[in-house]
Amino acid sequence: MSTDVETTTLHHWIGGAPDATPAERSGEVTESATGAVVARVPFATAATVDRAVQTAAAAAAQWRESSISTRSKVLFAFRELVNAHRDELAAIVTREHGKVLSDAMGEVQRGLEVVEFACGVGEILKGDMTPGVSRGVDSYTMRQPVGVMAGITPFNFPIMVPMWMHPVAIACGNAFVLKPSEQDPSVSLRVAELWAQAGLPAGVFSVVNGDKEAVDALLTHPLVDAISFVGSTPIAQYVHATGSAHGKRVQALGGAKNHAVVLPDADLELAADGLVSAGYGSAGQRCMAVSVAVAVGDVADPLIARITDRIAVLKIADGTEPDADMGPLVSERHRARVAEYVDAGVAEGATLLVDGRALTVEGREGGHFLGPTLFDHVKPGMRIYDEEIFGPVLVVVRAATYPEAIDLVNANAFGNGAAIFTNDGGAARAFEQDVTAGMVGINVPIPVPMAYHSFGGWKASLFGDVHIHGPEGVRFCTRAKVVTRRWPDPSHRGVDLGFPTAG
Repeated sequence: MSTDVETTTLHHWIGGAPDATPAERSGEVTESATGAVVARVPFATAATVDRAVQTAAAAAAQWRESSISTRSKVLFAFRELVNAHRDELAAIVTREHGKVLSDAMGEVQRGLEVVEFACGVGEILKGDMTPGVSRGVDSYTMRQPVGVMAGITPFNFPIMVPMWMHPVAIACGNAFVLKPSEQDPSVSLRVAELWAQAGLPAGVFSVVNGDKEAVDALLTHPLVDAISFVGSTPIAQYVHATGSAHGKRVQALGGAKNHAVVLPDADLELAADGLVSAGYGSAGQRCMAVSVAVAVGDVADPLIARITDRIAVLKIADGTEPDADMGPLVSERHRARVAEYVDAGVAEGATLLVDGRALTVEGREGGHFLGPTLFDHVKPGMRIYDEEIFGPVLVVVRAATYPEAIDLVNANAFGNGAAIFTNDGGAARAFEQDVTAGMVGINVPIPVPMAYHSFGGWKASLFGDVHIHGPEGVRFCTRAKVVTRRWPDPSHRGVDLGFPTAG
């Protein structure tokens, strides 16, 4: 491990400023390509979380009274600042997470799209009205902020996933407390600075770093009204159960085992491009990564040949190199975990076609690298099929027919995303209707919705009733209220010849 790198001491962000309270415990943040420790991150105690939430609750009481115009101005200013600093933000992500710069730039862009959606707060918060439900009586609905919302987010998208949450929450009039992953927290603190520069009132956006102690404090705090979570299924279950037991609104997005079905009529060049891109992009550390290719009929051998040809020319390197295709994993601990899955696949009888365990990158020998790995003849019951690996491991399962393939996909415990490669419109339509997954791609391997739709899975991939960002995100961040009114006499405000404006 390199030792000639300056180590930064990070902080929490509370009340619109860095919080430098001495930490009782802390963790190390590494540069994934070298293994060098680049920062120490403080772990919040329950008392620190309480201070952040108390501050957020006071700020929420004021922010909910702000006009639509005021919120929109802040959101537009924040959007411009994120856009202006996109190179800087992507570089922070690449250093701590390891993904290549182009991938990090794409993450920033997808986060920006949610900010842009939230900028239309006047449109997304419109209610509806029915006049004359009775003589002189009207009825209408409105949506009001829930109060203090908290986000608990994973390491794999340290800027995008939080931006699926806090721009919409803030646009709807809530205060937001973010608990980012302790493995790559720096970009969240930079985002907090940009919110402040955009004119967001102090306390409306906070960042508390930490581990389970901070998570539990948020899940049980009486002033936290709603929790958004993205991470593994076991933790999602825990977050949903604990938060719900404490009276909170909870959406908890869990793990995935995304399947891509390849039919014999598919464009195999397109399918191979898509499977390699979706299987090995970001070193497989995506909840929408394709980790299972279901080859139908006699398509397996020609498909595998095309996949191995593409793997052979991928450049695995430090993510800062401009021509790098894939970078390292986020930590040495995670690399060891992925390697153990590869060991298990070999032990359980799967055919290992490409082995990435021995990969080293010259000049980056301390980095957390594991190369693209490919298995064939994988079956349900093997750990590499049943469990979420979250690394650059693609497995091929062979199915004789389309019905067998769809049964295989639907029998899996996860239901985040699924894709099909085919030129048959009837097969594609049957797949999109029949597959038990929340997001479906037709010749699209990573069907992540745009910001004006909502992201979320089925089965063990989602705990809670609504998906994240988009229209369902707005519903999660607000409560509905129905008003029935009668006015005995018309009101009169007097003459005012000025042009009406919002304020």
